[in-house]
Amino acid sequence: MAAALPTWRAPDLPIRVGISSCLLGEEVRYDGGHQKDPYITGVLARHFTWVPVCPEMEVGMGVPREPIRLVGDPEAPRLRGVTSGTDHTLRMNEFARRRVQELERRALSGYVLKRASPSCGMERVRLHRDEGGPPARTGVGLFARALMDALPLLPVEEEGRLNDARRRDNFITRVFAYRRLTALRGMPPRPGDVVAFHTAHKYLLLAHSPAAYARLGRLVAAIKSEPLASWLDRYADAFMRALQVAATPRKHVNVLRHIMGFFKSRLVAAEKRELQGVIDDYAGGVVPLIVPITLINHYVARFDTAYVRDQIYLHPHPKELMLRNHV
Repeated sequence: MAAALPTWRAPDLPIRVGISSCLLGEEVRYDGGHQKDPYITGVLARHFTWVPVCPEMEVGMGVPREPIRLVGDPEAPRLRGVTSGTDHTLRMNEFARRRVQELERRALSGYVLKRASPSCGMERVRLHRDEGGPPARTGVGLFARALMDALPLLPVEEEGRLNDARRRDNFITRVFAYRRLTALRGMPPRPGDVVAFHTAHKYLLLAHSPAAYARLGRLVAAIKSEPLASWLDRYADAFMRALQVAATPRKHVNVLRHIMGFFKSRLVAAEKRELQGVIDDYAGGVVPLIVPITLINHYVARFDTAYVRDQIYLHPHPKELMLRNHV
C-alpha cells in the first residue's frame, strides 16, 4: 500500500486569494463601473476561491462617489476627495487595519490588487503634491500598504503585472508554495516533516535563488538548535523571500542539468543528445520551459527516479494553467 501523502501535498488544498472586487466584475468603482479581468475570472477562477474586497465601498463611500487621490508625503500620504478635498485618511487606515486582521484569519494564500488605485495600488500610484504640479508615480494605496505591512510574506501582485508571463508564473508559484507552507505549519509538523518539505522544494528554490538555497540548507541542518516554532518562523521567512527572487532561464538550465544527472547514465547516446538538445534550445529561447520539463518527466517516470519525481519543481502548480508554456 502506498504511503499517505502529507497534508501539504494534498491535491485538493483550498486556495483562497484576496482580490479587489472590481476585478471580478463587481460595479464598485467611483463611476459605478468595474474592471473585470477575463484571465482572473476565467483561468484563475477554476483554481482559486476569490475573497473580494473593495476598501472604498466597505469604508462607506458608496457608488457613485467622488474620485479620491493620494496627496503629500509618500511615506504617509493623505487620501483626499479630488474636488471637495475631504480627507478620508484616518477612516481608511482604521478600516484597513481591521480588514487585514479579518483577512489574516481567512488564511489567504495570495492577493491580487487593482493597479494605480489610491486604496489598492501596490506601487507607482499617482501621488499629488500639496503645492501643485504634476503627480509623481511614487505612491502606494493605503489598503495595499496595510496589507503588505501586516502580511509581508503573502504573495501579492497587481492584475496588470499578471500580463507578464514571468511575473504571472512567479506569483502563482508563490501562491501554491505559500499554501503548502501553511498546510505544513498547520499539521503540526515534526522535524522530519519539515526536512521532507524542504527536500521536495530544493530544486524550486535553486531555480529562484542559489544563494537562498544554500542558506536554507544550512538552516535545515540546524533544525534542532532551537524550539521548532521559532525555527519555523525563520524558515518560512527565508523560504518565501527566496521565491520572491525571479527564476531566470539561466537558473532553470542549471536545475535541468542537475536533474538530468540523476539518470544520464541510463540514457542511450541518442536520448542524451535529445535531452541536452532541448535544454540547449530552452537556454537559447527557441522553446519554452515546458518542453525540457515534459521530456524530463518522461524519463523520471520511466526510471522511477523517486528523489526527482517528488520534486515540486516539476509540478509547482496545476498543469492546466499552462504557465510554463510561456516562460
